[in-house]
Amino acid sequence: MYYIDRHGTSDRPSLATNEDFRLNNPSEDGVAMRTQGEIEAAICEGVSRFEQDYMGRGPKDIRAHLLGDLLVVRLQGVLTAAEQHLVKSLSAEKGRDLLKQVWTHLIETARPVMEAMVENITDVKVLTLHHDISTMTGEEVVLFTLAESPLLRDAKKK
Repeated sequence: MYYIDRHGTSDRPSLATNEDFRLNNPSEDGVAMRTQGEIEAAICEGVSRFEQDYMGRGPKDIRAHLLGDLLVVRLQGVLTAAEQHLVKSLSAEKGRDLLKQVWTHLIETARPVMEAMVENITDVKVLTLHHDISTMTGEEVVLFTLAESPLLRDAKKK
């Protein structure tokens, strides 16, 4: 598991760009491999950047979990003050439905960008993307199903 807090700080050193990583860390067959933590960190950084660019602000907290061929990204604190007010000012069902429709449309519109980012980091094709957001807690979950488990390099022992 890996996470980045709202200020972009993390519990691990920052990663080089994908291109730098491929040049500096080839495996025996010439294909770059990352540790699970490096993949999760890069996903957190990419999804956080996506949220800032496409949604107007980043999450307060983000965590990525690579579980075989499943990639789960959990974001907290993604709703703006205006979105929170909208949900509270309308009837519970109407506000929730309206906000979920907007977020679903935004995610579907930007799906190719998110899938390309994940494929670039994992070197594995994305088969499906599932998304949901809670209007009560401001938590967002994005689930990517990959064509296969990414090749991983063992983490170095300290």
